[in-house]
Amino acid sequence: MAINYEVRYATNPVDFKSYDTERIRNQFLVSDIMVPGQIKMVYSHYDRLILGGAVPTGDPLLLETIDTLKADYFLQRREIGIINVGGKGIVEIDGKAYDLDHKEGIYIGRENVKVVFVSVYKDNPAHFYFNSAPAHRKFPIKKVGLNDAQVAEPGSPETSNARRINKLLVQGVIDTCQVQMGITDLKTGSVWNTMPPHVHSRRMEAYFYFNVPDGQAICHFMGEPDETRHIWMTNEEAVLSPPWSIHSAAGTSNYSFIWGMAGENLDYSDMDWAKPGELR
Repeated sequence: MAINYEVRYATNPVDFKSYDTERIRNQFLVSDIMVPGQIKMVYSHYDRLILGGAVPTGDPLLLETIDTLKADYFLQRREIGIINVGGKGIVEIDGKAYDLDHKEGIYIGRENVKVVFVSVYKDNPAHFYFNSAPAHRKFPIKKVGLNDAQVAEPGSPETSNARRINKLLVQGVIDTCQVQMGITDLKTGSVWNTMPPHVHSRRMEAYFYFNVPDGQAICHFMGEPDETRHIWMTNEEAVLSPPWSIHSAAGTSNYSFIWGMAGENLDYSDMDWAKPGELR
């Protein structure tokens, strides 16, 4: 079996204030997501989100169920969003193939039995990043590229946070029960994402950072707005963000990241903002 997984439990924000660096990293940082020839995933007790990566380098990789799901197959009661951040790939869904180029995504609803990941070029394999959450009904499969996305360009060079937000797998582009995903690209000279930061108590979030150059790093900020902590991250690492936590970061160079959400609320704009001067 080419699937490795672990389970992460939810954290009380009061307890979080006493965590040291090692505890914070063990609880929220997800490293080694893109392992050649494997599917790696983390099952989080925040809204039951699963995040993971698949890197097929030889034989195709089958998305098999895991013991924690108590399901006959992975998507028996779940939906999944997948975005390719590597070379050209193919996602086969119950025998039908969908090509996924770099930064293209696909949504797969519940009750699709067989999902297989394939790389077109073995020397430049696909890197499939995915988020999965419980689904109460079945919605259609839909492939979404950057040209199909809802686009926003907030921030400015003066505040070092000019960025392009590509809303790929979100309400308004696709039908979904919980999962929402997109890509944010920082513009040249800007390093801050999601600044000013916010929280949204009715859904959690996960950030996956990629296109981080060798030797560079991301400093991700989390915690309640008046009690923040940070995690230093490198390329193709992810972080779990609880509903009570901000999620913002600055990098030592330009970078991109995939944001993914799950929870009871599909309204992207439902956020409680924190002004930079209010952060502690």
